Amino acid sequence: MNAQMVLTMGQEALLTLLMVSAPILLTVLVIGLLVSLFQAVTQIQEATLVFVPKLVAAVAVFALAGPWMLNILVEYIRRTIESIPSVVS
Repeated sequence: MNAQMVLTMGQEALLTLLMVSAPILLTVLVIGLLVSLFQAVTQIQEATLVFVPKLVAAVAVFALAGPWMLNILVEYIRRTIESIPSVVS
């Protein structure tokens, strides 16, 4: 195993992590921004008003994008396990 293989595997791992986490993070970010804007306009400062919509949105994204996310992770793990013989030798 040389340095190029290690860097390639690390790059692929980070790209996979970014692809899998992006839908949830972006959704929660947008919901948080909208709720914060709503709180600023109405001057309602309630902590649960921020938490509950983010939680509901995250669960909805998991329900909708979960199979796609799982498929991406399974493919990454499959490629990684299949590359073990080339890494060992």
